[in-house]
Amino acid sequence: MDIFEKLKQLSAQRGETGTKPEYIIVGLGNPGIQYEGTRHNAGFITIEALEKKLGFSCDRHKFKAKVGNTVIGGKSCLVMKPETFMNLSGDAVSEAMDFYKIPLENVIVIFDDISLDVGQMRIRRKGSAGGHNGIKSIIAQCDGENFPRIKLGVGKKPNPAYDLAKWVLSKFSEEDRKNLDDAAEKACIALELMVQGKTDEAMNKFNA
Repeated sequence: MDIFEKLKQLSAQRGETGTKPEYIIVGLGNPGIQYEGTRHNAGFITIEALEKKLGFSCDRHKFKAKVGNTVIGGKSCLVMKPETFMNLSGDAVSEAMDFYKIPLENVIVIFDDISLDVGQMRIRRKGSAGGHNGIKSIIAQCDGENFPRIKLGVGKKPNPAYDLAKWVLSKFSEEDRKNLDDAAEKACIALELMVQGKTDEAMNKFNA
């Protein structure tokens, strides 16, 4: 095997087909070991499930994120895990959008939702931030809220007085993590439908 064939093989393994992405898939979370497995990192956890399912890795640093390329539902996709911390997620997303000239409606964002029980999932075509700082940042930096999203339930605070930041940065119990992992697997299936223009079907199938 000559060097060109070897490079071609390596590129194929990494999903680097040279094709411009049609979609950007973004999982929200905070970078760093201390945040791994926390409720606020439900988006990252879903991306990791997608990597395992499709056999690719978000192992390149670009657009202030860890990124990888893959094909989902027959569509070329850039998959992102922003490294900007949650409150600045829009910086990474807007850079990738601008670089590839991808419209906002082709950006699918996966994130945690404290209003849903752990393991529940809700798909929306668009909407407000609903108090989520990562979504606020994307709406502000990308000039709109018309992007589809997958919300993964991480459970309500134990009581109204409980500190929100402390809650979303807490880790799941063993049972809750299993339920979240199950939801992440469903989110991977939902993504395939959504990039094929079957968002209504995904909503009917998976919405809590």
